[in-house]
Amino acid sequence: MKLPIYLDYHATTPCDPRVVEAMLPCFRERFGNPSSRSHSFGREAEEMVERGRKQVATLLGASSEEIVFTSCATEANNLALKGAACARRAAGAGDHIVSSRIEHKSVLEPLSTLEEEGFHVTWLEVDEKGRVDPADVADAMTDGTILVSLMLANNEIGTIEPLAEVAAIAHQAGAWVHTDAVQALGKIPVRVDELDVDLLALSGHKFYGPKGIGALYVRRRSRRMKLAPSLCGGGQERGLRSGTHNVPGIVGLGVAAEVAEEERVAESARLAVLRDRLQEGLEREIEDLIVNGDPDCRLPNNLNVSIPYVDGEALLLSLEDIAVSSGSACRSSAPGGSHVMKAIGRDDDLARSTIRFGLGRWTTEEEIDYAIGRVTETVARLRSMSSLT
Repeated sequence: MKLPIYLDYHATTPCDPRVVEAMLPCFRERFGNPSSRSHSFGREAEEMVERGRKQVATLLGASSEEIVFTSCATEANNLALKGAACARRAAGAGDHIVSSRIEHKSVLEPLSTLEEEGFHVTWLEVDEKGRVDPADVADAMTDGTILVSLMLANNEIGTIEPLAEVAAIAHQAGAWVHTDAVQALGKIPVRVDELDVDLLALSGHKFYGPKGIGALYVRRRSRRMKLAPSLCGGGQERGLRSGTHNVPGIVGLGVAAEVAEEERVAESARLAVLRDRLQEGLEREIEDLIVNGDPDCRLPNNLNVSIPYVDGEALLLSLEDIAVSSGSACRSSAPGGSHVMKAIGRDDDLARSTIRFGLGRWTTEEEIDYAIGRVTETVARLRSMSSLT
């Protein structure tokens, strides 16, 4: 076993070697611009882009024409939320949006910006497990509701939301449905027709693809979505997101999607066993440990725990040989506790004593056992020091 151990797969994942191998020729031998269709270099690049588009579509159970490439999931969420809201308000459909308190910052902040621009947002509470009640969604709907945005799986506590139920309620009221599916891809089945969503955001570096590439699913069957574009200038991606294609990134994203499609079932089963081993070990050794999230409906690679009577920052700094986090990487520099922890009823002390473990493709049983031992001994030492002051 090599130290340090990486258990922060929610924040980012290493590129799968198959992804890297597929990308390498794009930097020298196959470097054409897909928009330069007048010669073979451009046409070859265009073929690679379309192959990647098909691979991503297959993972989602979508058609290729419904995939729009972006630089990341943050951009995809912004395009979905702002593009849908502006297009629907311009069409006279309304200005009301429904979302939850535990969304990722790339959803919360664009929605807050839309509020400043005159849109009305209903922020739904969640229960102590982090789940939205579909009945609350139904109660929030109005004649002017144009969009419901609900993440598929939470990035901190791993709770899987009842998205299909919510989508049925939203569509009955004439609203579109957007989901941030970043953490779910490659861990649980994600099929756009089964979920019945209209807009879905994903990011390559969360499931062993490269950083700097993401995608937005935009439904074109049965309910045709029309969005206001985010970037204008070259007409790429059906005019929704102009700019030269990131061909190496798209190739890598496509291969990552293909691998995820092939290996998800076996990989998720293996990670669930390791996750349970980690949880059982920590619960056995650490008194008063609290497991956050839904124990029956969560991601197989997620374990989020709060450890009372221990300062979370001191614990993380003490675990130099184990890469874990206190929550979302996108809020690591922000002061205060996690908004997700507060939404599920944890007080400030517990919110600050929370650790998120994210298991992944190369996590081993030996690493899990090592983590149990190191966390246990560190918690004991910190609690002992605290009792002396």
